[in-house]
Amino acid sequence: MSWHPQYRSSKFRHVFGKPASKENCYDSVPITHSVHDNHFCAVNPRFIAVVTECAGGGAFLVIPLSQTGKLDPHYPKVCGHKGNVLDIKWNPFNDFEIASCSEDTTIKIWDIPTQLLTKNLTVFRKELMGHARRVGLVEWHPTAANILFSSGYDYKVMVWNLDTTESVINNPVRTICCHQDVILSMSFNPSGSLLATTCKDRKIRILDPRAGAVLQEASYKGHRANKVLFLGNLKKLLSTGTSRWNHRQMAVWDQDNLSVPLSEEDLDGSSGVLFPFYDADTSMLYVVGKGDGNIRYYEVSADKPHLNYLTEYRSYNPQKGIGVMPKRGLDVSSCEIFRFYKLITTKNLIEPVSMIVPRRSESYQEDIYPPTAGTQPSLSAQEWLCGMNKGPVLVSLRPGSEQLSSQPPLPERPPSLNRTKQLVLEDGQRPFSLPEGKMPRRAAEHRLEEKKTWLTNGFDVFECPPPKTENELLQMFYRQQEEIRRLRELVTQREVQAKQLELEIKNLRMGSERF
Repeated sequence: MSWHPQYRSSKFRHVFGKPASKENCYDSVPITHSVHDNHFCAVNPRFIAVVTECAGGGAFLVIPLSQTGKLDPHYPKVCGHKGNVLDIKWNPFNDFEIASCSEDTTIKIWDIPTQLLTKNLTVFRKELMGHARRVGLVEWHPTAANILFSSGYDYKVMVWNLDTTESVINNPVRTICCHQDVILSMSFNPSGSLLATTCKDRKIRILDPRAGAVLQEASYKGHRANKVLFLGNLKKLLSTGTSRWNHRQMAVWDQDNLSVPLSEEDLDGSSGVLFPFYDADTSMLYVVGKGDGNIRYYEVSADKPHLNYLTEYRSYNPQKGIGVMPKRGLDVSSCEIFRFYKLITTKNLIEPVSMIVPRRSESYQEDIYPPTAGTQPSLSAQEWLCGMNKGPVLVSLRPGSEQLSSQPPLPERPPSLNRTKQLVLEDGQRPFSLPEGKMPRRAAEHRLEEKKTWLTNGFDVFECPPPKTENELLQMFYRQQEEIRRLRELVTQREVQAKQLELEIKNLRMGSERF
């Protein structure tokens, strides 16, 4: 077991997990019994997709997010694979498009209708055929549209361009053949210019996905990696796996030097795979164990120690898989910063678990909701294949706000004091700012109404949030007393100066009267 130091100062120190009530869960869901180490669940703000048991082939369910409660046993499925479905991923730029891969060696792209399914969906939009053995993982490119990655048990990673009119694609645009065993996980850096993989040989590799070249490879024997994850823009990797003594372990790596990990932390002696999830907006890392009931979370920093333990959410219900809601689908009114969907096979239940930052103010909390990735791709497929790199197009989660664009502002329009907060994008373009005149009237009125509520007891709750603990309240009291003392001294000095000035004026008047 790992040892954790005393609490440190952090706005996320008191984050807690809040499971949904029974009526807000998804009940009677026939979750797959596959032993594959995948999430088996994909979520977006409209749908939740989960791999299900199906005789005679592979299938998954697509359930509208609002359709909670008990599921109809005859609920329509998305079925068309001839083998078990191993992985599903929603397109980050289209909430109605999902990719699935299967043991039948194919990847299929599905268009989900906007209305509810009335019968099984068997017609796919595209079929990708190139792997010689079953396909275990699919991943969408984080910034380029219509670029999909897949990895199979033929030890190959394939790059697919879906921006074609063909319904069946037999040839990927790139095949990466550097692995010597089955690929266990894939992860992109924020701009999608680098791809990190873990393999069954327990090595971590950083690849150039366009050239197919291996840029870095970890040969460290003390940590056998299973899953890997880029830690946002920190230029670091996090991997989960096992130590030499078969303890579950996490390790942080420098992406430019994979010879030795920067830090290692043993967790416990369980055997379930650890799934890491990183939230770059809050710099928080969540670690979910397959077969566990708990969710650990940490705060990640660029300096040592890189992982600062916060606490954990505990539950008696073990999860077989897990789904994660994108940031744009969270409930900002309740200070929700992350949401999991636990697949509980023992109860045939999907249970949402919200991670909440306790705040007393009911207004929008700007400090925990910075601009985040939206639904607009920053590159086309052809631009990315030609070598361009761009960071994601960011949006604000403030209700009623408009999407931040990656385009620079018009040069002929002078800067205005009423513009929104400027944002410098990762690709080095000029900062974008939205003129007030371009904002819809409803959004502008909403912002004015909210701005009135920002001031509480005479101070801005964003610049100076109200105290949440007794220590913070005492510190605020001491600061106020010090400020009062300083102001009193200043008033006393001004009074003395005023009296001296009056005395000088009086002396001058007396002198002038003599003459």
